[in-house]
Amino acid sequence: MNYKIIALILFTAAFLYDLFLHIVEYGSKNNKIPDNVRDIYDAETYEKWKAYHIETCGVVIVYTVVSFVIYFALIAFDVFPLFVFSDNAYASAITVILFGLTLDAVVDGIFNYIYSMKIDEKYGFNKMTLKTFLLDTVKSYVISTALMIGLLSLFILIYESLGDLIIVVFSAILFAVLLGISFLYPIFSKIFNKFTPLEDGELRERLTALLEKHGYHVREIQVMDASKRTTKANAYFSGFGKMKTIVLYDTLIETLTTDEIVAVFAHELGHGLHRDVLKGNILSLLQVILIVLMAWLTVRTTSIYPDFGFETTNYALALLLVMRFELPVISPLIGLASSAHSRRAEYRADENAVREGCGEALITSLKKMSRDSLSDLSPSKIEVALTYSHPPLSARIASIEAKNG
Repeated sequence: MNYKIIALILFTAAFLYDLFLHIVEYGSKNNKIPDNVRDIYDAETYEKWKAYHIETCGVVIVYTVVSFVIYFALIAFDVFPLFVFSDNAYASAITVILFGLTLDAVVDGIFNYIYSMKIDEKYGFNKMTLKTFLLDTVKSYVISTALMIGLLSLFILIYESLGDLIIVVFSAILFAVLLGISFLYPIFSKIFNKFTPLEDGELRERLTALLEKHGYHVREIQVMDASKRTTKANAYFSGFGKMKTIVLYDTLIETLTTDEIVAVFAHELGHGLHRDVLKGNILSLLQVILIVLMAWLTVRTTSIYPDFGFETTNYALALLLVMRFELPVISPLIGLASSAHSRRAEYRADENAVREGCGEALITSLKKMSRDSLSDLSPSKIEVALTYSHPPLSARIASIEAKNG
């Protein structure tokens, strides 16, 4: 049994699946727009959306092919072993993973530049300067590399100290790290953006009252300077338990009315009332356990490594095999279930906005945000079923109108 051949077959199968999805997405440009969202785009804007859709999908397809070819070649021609300069388990793993992460950063950086600085710039979405783009890219690389090397080193330490107990111990650690990142997300955001308190007035009072009505306490309401990077609008609230911090993109405040912003948060409040974050964390824990199980099995199968050009077990290769070759093969099944769960959660959150008397305002806010971001109004049903975490806009509006009476 040649494990390299098996890995390359699995990798190719995952690539063909991704390519199929991107081609389906590209083809949605020819789908008929549903009647209840036909008013979002006038003739000129619709043509602009179609052009934007064609260009963005094209870039994603090219990126998918390029990434596949690069990693296929790296594995087929045993390039990763060339970056092993020591017999030490930690050193050999770190140099290999550092090469992989740096290569990813370069390839991703090139395509992110094309996507953000060329296409989004062309269609009026991008507000970043080249300096901001480069600084963001470097910051992301440093943070992600430090985190990955730290976790990989910790995995090696625990496995070589505790053996098969790695499944329980590292799963717990990795899940705690994910929760910690979620909890500290507002702090990490300050590395990239500036936050200022929302000024006193009707919007602050209504948002505070909305959350306090359901037992939440508002720590603060902040406005993020998203406009220095994009024209697209968004908002979220963060924090565990009943203490929440509300964050509004400045683009949201510029785009939506007070009623519409409140409606958006009535939707977000619905997620909190239905404990969607907790349910999402449970699903994340199951995925973490699955990843650790796969990593454990890959590491302990020592006969794998000679087929990839390594003389002994290399933990970085094990991580690479799990994340790029093994997990993508089963992730469509995981994604199918998690996406369906997420879409149901979105319908429930919309229903909460209706109960708060915000149904009509939610519809107009969704239409505005979809128009301003040139969203796909008629995605393929198969694309929605396999990958969409949110229902298509037309389906959401139909549901809101039905519940609104």
